Amino acid sequence: MARIPEPRHTPDGPTYEGRPLDRVDDEVVDQGLSFDLGTLVGRRGILGLVGLGAGAAVLSACSAVSGSTATATATPSPSATATPTPTASATTPAVTVPSGEIPDETAGPYPGDGSNGPDVLETSGIVRSDIRTSIGSDTVVAGVPLEVILTILDMASGDVPFAGVAVYAWQCDAAGRYSMYSSGVESETFLRGVQTADANGQVTFSSIVPACYTGRWPHIHFEVYPDVAATSDSTQAIAVSQIAIPAEVLGDVYAREEYAGSPENLSQVSLDTDNVFGEDGGALQLATMTGSVDAGFAAALVARVDTSTEPAGGDAPGAPPA
Repeated sequence: MARIPEPRHTPDGPTYEGRPLDRVDDEVVDQGLSFDLGTLVGRRGILGLVGLGAGAAVLSACSAVSGSTATATATPSPSATATPTPTASATTPAVTVPSGEIPDETAGPYPGDGSNGPDVLETSGIVRSDIRTSIGSDTVVAGVPLEVILTILDMASGDVPFAGVAVYAWQCDAAGRYSMYSSGVESETFLRGVQTADANGQVTFSSIVPACYTGRWPHIHFEVYPDVAATSDSTQAIAVSQIAIPAEVLGDVYAREEYAGSPENLSQVSLDTDNVFGEDGGALQLATMTGSVDAGFAAALVARVDTSTEPAGGDAPGAPPA
């Protein structure tokens, strides 16, 4: 039990730490709030503190004095609350918001979404992150590994992460072939898959760097749907676009034997002359690439999707070689 402080008796009356007692007949601990405050200030130098939080702690400590035991309880000062912005929140990583909506583009002649015949989106197992095999197969397609990271933002809601949307991605292989369409791989479903965006609006696919076939810059197709259930109807897509692969990584990639023909095809096209990216050189569709041929690459793109507009893809570009 704490010892009750003893006053000092002087010719002028009882004092405590040189201060006269206001209530001469009462104990030191019963002198009242103003006396307690003075005692605390004298002992702890609280006058050296500034700000609302320090003052609140002093008053709380004084009011807690009761009986023979004094307990100081600090009251925390209000903390600042950050105002959410379109680029960051307390739980999501910051992203750089592009200057405009992701351009609407053609789904091309080989979408496999049921719009022109074959429909992989009705196939069990299409919801997957690793698309390097045909569904149900263990055979991985040849090519330099590529992790595709798409972040979808909801423009209509202030560019917040578009959590819960479904993204369908597809592309050609290292020989320029599209599964389900090209000669010899009509029964294959490789390099096609669906993922649901997480709380950050992000989906990730394990793929390969696509080939460059005649007439087109190397690219990856994608469609965005409200959810996985909506992928059963291609007309429900809220965005249809393409990802462009940066030129600086293609030289080393296309030196690999599995990309035979790509160097020649690449020499005949550029981002500015491509019939999909040519309007602006792919400014809003050019992925940010990191990695190497030996370790594999990662391609990241942030896509703003505006649900107040309808996709208006252009005409289908030229087909890759059969």
